[in-house]
Amino acid sequence: MNKQGRSQLALGVILILLGAWFLLDKSVPAFHTLFNKYTEFPFNMFLIGGGILIIGLVTGQPGMAVPASIVAGLGGIFYYQDVTNDYSSWSYMWALILGFIGVGSILAGLLGDNTAHNLRRGLNTMVISAVLFLVFSSFLGGWDLLGNFGPAILLILLGVWVLGSGLYRSFRKREE
Repeated sequence: MNKQGRSQLALGVILILLGAWFLLDKSVPAFHTLFNKYTEFPFNMFLIGGGILIIGLVTGQPGMAVPASIVAGLGGIFYYQDVTNDYSSWSYMWALILGFIGVGSILAGLLGDNTAHNLRRGLNTMVISAVLFLVFSSFLGGWDLLGNFGPAILLILLGVWVLGSGLYRSFRKREE
């Protein structure tokens, strides 16, 4: 079966399963009670992300791990904000989205989509995301990790990392 046929088959099965879910949800009160907490916002974002990942796996598209990670990661941010009632944290939490892209790239690489490139790119984006998150959370009052000097120290560390990775690449290319 070709890729288009697998995609159509997967979409058909998923639509049938979703229809059965909705039918059971509306007609069987015990089913609705059991799964009600899993279908409320923001937890349903995890399920949507997992569904996107499963669609990618079934259709042979490991690159779907990237949007799946973004959706599930946003669900994690919204869940944190809902539980802690800390909605002002969005002013620096957005920096984690780049890290979710990195996680998706690593997953895509592990699933066989240009493995070495995706692993390297995923790790790089996760490091950049972590540094951006720490810098913005220090500036915007998220947490006081390194005191008054936190943002400056983190920017210096990011500069050292960028400089080191650039030097590593140039020496590696010279050896080849």
